[in-house]
Amino acid sequence: MAHLLLRQREIPDISELDIYKKNDGFAAFKNAVTKMSPAQVTDVVKNSGLRGRGGAGFPTGMKWAFIDNKNWPHYVVANADESEPGTFKDREIMEGNPFQFLEGLAIASYAVGANVAYVYLRGEFWQLAAFLDEKIAEMEAAGLLGDKLFGGEYSLRIHTHLGAGAYICGEETALLESLEGKRGQPRVRPPFPPAFGLYGKPTVINNVETFANVPLILLKGADWYKSMGTADSAGVKVFSLSGRVRKPGNYELPFGTTFRDLIYTHGGGVQDSRSVKAIMAAGASSSLILVDNDKVLDTPMDYASVRALGADLGSASVIVIDDTVSMDWLVNKTVHFFRHESCGKCTPCREGTYWMSTIIERIHGGEGTTGDVDLLLNVAKQMQGKCLCALGEFSTMAVVSGIERFPQDFRKAVTPAPPLYAMQNAEGADAERV
Repeated sequence: MAHLLLRQREIPDISELDIYKKNDGFAAFKNAVTKMSPAQVTDVVKNSGLRGRGGAGFPTGMKWAFIDNKNWPHYVVANADESEPGTFKDREIMEGNPFQFLEGLAIASYAVGANVAYVYLRGEFWQLAAFLDEKIAEMEAAGLLGDKLFGGEYSLRIHTHLGAGAYICGEETALLESLEGKRGQPRVRPPFPPAFGLYGKPTVINNVETFANVPLILLKGADWYKSMGTADSAGVKVFSLSGRVRKPGNYELPFGTTFRDLIYTHGGGVQDSRSVKAIMAAGASSSLILVDNDKVLDTPMDYASVRALGADLGSASVIVIDDTVSMDWLVNKTVHFFRHESCGKCTPCREGTYWMSTIIERIHGGEGTTGDVDLLLNVAKQMQGKCLCALGEFSTMAVVSGIERFPQDFRKAVTPAPPLYAMQNAEGADAERV
C-alpha cells in the first residue's frame, strides 16, 4: 500500500513546493475555496470518519462543527508539541511532507472561517520551526497564502510558535495559554476551545497527523477514506514503534493491523528473540497491556479493540516490553517523568505525582514493603478522576495496571511487611532496653 502521509518515502523531494504541486498538491485547498462552502468541507471530513490523531480520537469533523459562529474571529491551531515519550510521527511528517500538513491546516482554517492559523511546536523543534517558516514563505510567494486566495474573498496567514519545552503544553488549553504568552497551565473546562479558545475566541485545535489526512480526504472523497481501516477507526495511522524491538520506527498502516503484524512483520520482532511481556499502546501515558496469550498480539490496533484490552490506543506510540523488564523499574521511570512535568496547578496531580514518585523509588530501590505497594496503588486510585487535566490521570495508568496485572514483579521488589505482633514485641523490647 502506497504511503498517504509519509509520502516522502516514495516521492523524493516532496518537501519541495514544485514537486508537491506536481503530485496534486494544493488541488484540494483550491477546490475547497473556489467550489465548496465551509459547511460542505466540514461535512466531507465528518463523513470520512477521520478521528483526531493526537490521542483522544475525537471525530474531527464534529469538532469543526462545534465552532461558535456567533463569536468572531476564529482561529485554528496545529498541535505540534509532540512531547509524549514514544511518539515521533509528527516530526517526520513535518520534516518530510510539510506541505501536505500545511495544506490540511489551510483547509481546516477555511472550513471554520479562520483567517489566522498557528503551528505550536515544542521548544526543542526550533530548527523545524525555521524550516516550516521557509515553507510558509514559499506558499505566500506562490499565492497559496495571503489575501484573496484563488481570486476569491478568503484570506489566510499561518504563523509558527515555539513553546518552552513543557509536556503539559500538549494539552490543548495549556497550549493556548502558552500561545498567549502566559504560563502553560490548563484551563478549567467548560468552556471548551470551539467556544472559548485563543484570546477568548472560538478555536479549533488538531494534531499534525490529523491535518495531514485532510487534503487526501477532500481530493478522493469520504467513501474512499472509509474503505481503509475499520468501521470504528477509518483510514491509516502512523504507528510509532519503540522499546525492545529490532526495528523501531514509524510505520504507516491501516487501522485494524494487529500488534503481531506491527511488531514482527514490520518491527522485525523482539530483540534477542525474547517474549513480549507487555505493550504500552499510547506511550508513557498508557495502561500496561498484559501479553499472556496469543490473542492479545492478534488484537487489531483500533480504538475499540484496544479499549477491550483495558487500555487506549491514544497516539499509537507502541512501546514493546519484553520479559527482561521488571515493572517496578518501568513504573519508576514513568512516574518520575510525570512528576517532573506536572505543572502543579491542581493539588491531586501536584501532590499525587510527588508521593507516587517517593513510594515507587523506595520500592524500586529495594527498601519498600508490601505495604508500600498497597499505598502506591491507593494514592494512584485517589488521583483518578480528580485532576484538572489528563496529565494527572495519565501518571496513574502504568502504576495501577502495573500493580494489578504484574503483581509478581512488585512482590519480588519488596520485603514482606512485618506482622503487627512482631512490631509490638520489638517496641516492647526496645522499651525494656531503655
